[in-house]
Amino acid sequence: MTMNILITGSEGYIGQACIARLLPHHHVVGIDIRPPTKQAYPYFQEDIRSPALAAIVQQHEITHVVHLASVMQASDDRQRDYDIDVNGTQNVVEACLQAHVHHLTVTSSGAAYGYHANNPKWLSESDPLRGNKSFAYSYHKRLIEEMLADYRLEQPQLKQLVLRPGTILGATTNNQITDLFAKRRLLAIKGSESPFVFIWDQDVVNIIHDGVIASKEGQFNLAGDGAMTISDIAETLNKPLLTLPPWLLKSALRLGHKVGLTQYSAEQIDFLRYRPVLANQALKEVFGYTPQKTSREVFAFFVEHNPEYRA
Repeated sequence: MTMNILITGSEGYIGQACIARLLPHHHVVGIDIRPPTKQAYPYFQEDIRSPALAAIVQQHEITHVVHLASVMQASDDRQRDYDIDVNGTQNVVEACLQAHVHHLTVTSSGAAYGYHANNPKWLSESDPLRGNKSFAYSYHKRLIEEMLADYRLEQPQLKQLVLRPGTILGATTNNQITDLFAKRRLLAIKGSESPFVFIWDQDVVNIIHDGVIASKEGQFNLAGDGAMTISDIAETLNKPLLTLPPWLLKSALRLGHKVGLTQYSAEQIDFLRYRPVLANQALKEVFGYTPQKTSREVFAFFVEHNPEYRA
């Protein structure tokens, strides 16, 4: 059965992969603030906060929305970032409700759990979302999920699928996380293993596809089996590991951020220190998808296709 699917953030990395997967069998509409990447589908260069969004959804008789648009890297204007992330998501949900959309998929993040010293060793979907106020991306994902939870209670006719990915990696990934791996030596914090969970970008696309086609509901962590500590990553990249005590790193970040040498501020030291480690049992047992690659295999795949990261 052909579905009418709207994808926000359609011109981004995951958006384009989802369109390539869905377009052969479904009517796909894209919306993004960037110029269109391709002309093979109806496209609207609009902000997700735009009042025009509801009319677009109605015009194309959209049945399923995949909401990918998000501020991935914080700007100097936190109110703007909040407005796009939180108010923009609310505008997407309201447009869905006005047009009687059947199903909404939202990409949240494992960051919604927050970066806390007392996080469980493995976080499951039943653990509280405590995104840190000092880290806008994490905090906004928490606020978005709280808002979505309210909508599930008040507007249950709109089915929701909420996905919380760990670090997404693929052959062409290039973002603030991969920037950490590009350094000549990797940074570790004394007393913190700083583990990463990775999910292959093609697994993410498969999960979104399966969730949309079957109109699946629920909240799910997305991660390959296992995790890699920062020392594991350094060994894989054949790079030295610089281990600093927390107080020294905090001072270095404060100075580096002030002079523009790093995007991380001293208040964000917990982002490096207490990374959320996501369990994937619900993904496998409830959603019904087993990632094709483990965390180690995802990272090995990334390095294989980006040998410049290796020393």
